[in-house]
Amino acid sequence: MNLGQERLAFTFGARRAVSAPAPVKPSASAAPASTAAPTEERDLAFTALLAFTLLLFVRPQDLLTPLTVLHLAELSAIVGLAALFVGRLSRRLPLSRMTPEFAGVLAFGAVILLTAPFSLWVGGSVGVFTDLYVKVILVYLLAVNVITSPRRLRRLSWLLVLAVSFIALLAVLDYARGVNMTGHGTRVKGSVGGIMGNPNDLALNMVVWLPFALTAAAFAGPALRRLTAAGCAVVMLGAIVASGSRGGFLGLVAMLMVLAVLMVRHRPGYVVAAALAALCALPLVPGNYWHRIASITDDAKDDTGSREARQTLFRESLQAYAENPIIGVGAGEFKDWNNNLREQAWHESHNVWLQVAAELGTVGLFVFAFVVMRAVLAVWQTRRLLRLPRRRRDVGPALAPGDRAILEAHSVAIAASLAGWLVCAFFASVAYNWTFYYLLALAATPRDILRAAVPRTAPAAQASTTPGAPAIVLVRRREAGA
Repeated sequence: MNLGQERLAFTFGARRAVSAPAPVKPSASAAPASTAAPTEERDLAFTALLAFTLLLFVRPQDLLTPLTVLHLAELSAIVGLAALFVGRLSRRLPLSRMTPEFAGVLAFGAVILLTAPFSLWVGGSVGVFTDLYVKVILVYLLAVNVITSPRRLRRLSWLLVLAVSFIALLAVLDYARGVNMTGHGTRVKGSVGGIMGNPNDLALNMVVWLPFALTAAAFAGPALRRLTAAGCAVVMLGAIVASGSRGGFLGLVAMLMVLAVLMVRHRPGYVVAAALAALCALPLVPGNYWHRIASITDDAKDDTGSREARQTLFRESLQAYAENPIIGVGAGEFKDWNNNLREQAWHESHNVWLQVAAELGTVGLFVFAFVVMRAVLAVWQTRRLLRLPRRRRDVGPALAPGDRAILEAHSVAIAASLAGWLVCAFFASVAYNWTFYYLLALAATPRDILRAAVPRTAPAAQASTTPGAPAIVLVRRREAGA
């Protein structure tokens, strides 16, 4: 049965009782619910998603050059997609579930392609799609179809925390040794390329995935797991400091504020203890870090002139958008725009909203804003569904206590992560990068899991309707295992 397929039964006439459909009795051949979980855990498509995620964030080919020729990340994605498609076709299902978020991701890719013929460099804009964004679409498709349970959600989140913590540890060690530095030797770069290659992107990813480590350390679980999560959080904080990113600092503050507000209800003691620990750790932060943070408001402390350069890039991005308001200058092409007259030639916008506006115009800006708002809305919907049983005991997600606890912790983490991303992205050109789309999948799939858990037997319709008015019974037929 197709996900989201609905049947509307209309009855017309006076005062006619309409009852809910009788629940479907499981057949004798149907497998018991308790036997589904082991099969789910062995799903090849989900395992391939985990492998791709690990390879994407850790990038072992940057540490071991011979691995480059193997294209391990691409192979894992192909295996995952093939397993997904074969499995769905064998059950006579569409190739993918379609959600508003996935539709937005597809629409943004369509904007990149449709505006490419009018780009400053057609090949460059097409390359943004073929080299990066089409992979984002395919992996997002894989994620929204295989993250079908709270435990899978937790496994992916944990993998992300461990992978990002590994990069954070390398960054802290590089900073301590004074290698792999930039900004007059005061800021560390990512030890691998890709989405954490420069200090600002490194800090953004630390801010985004730090809430998952903090919530894993705070909520109930084995002691070893909580200690591991706490250690991951410490090295992520160290990497944020080592990066010297002012946007990362502002994102960290915003993220921690949201996290504290949401977590204080569940773990007030943990919030107080974390605040005290942070105050005690402040003297350990290098003085040059506070000097750089002070330059946010004090021009005299900006030793590198980057603050003024950012202001110039903001102005130039607005000018590019004003001159090309409908379709922009082409995906990835702001750095090539009007370089003969620009003060900051060959540079990105360093603001995700201005990046999209300048490169994809109003059309792209509208679609991108829609996708971002869908992520925020999905978090709100998830938290609303989790609160629903407390208000109405007869209707609500039918989840095991352990699964509810996973989703409660996850909803706190993802809300804080999105807050941190929104602030950090105001100072970074990351519209086409992987980080946000992983956040989008992690924001949308919990809501879909909860919706799938709503009891299928709907309350009976009212016994009577006004004369001549139609009575409507809405029966949702959900796809098994989606």
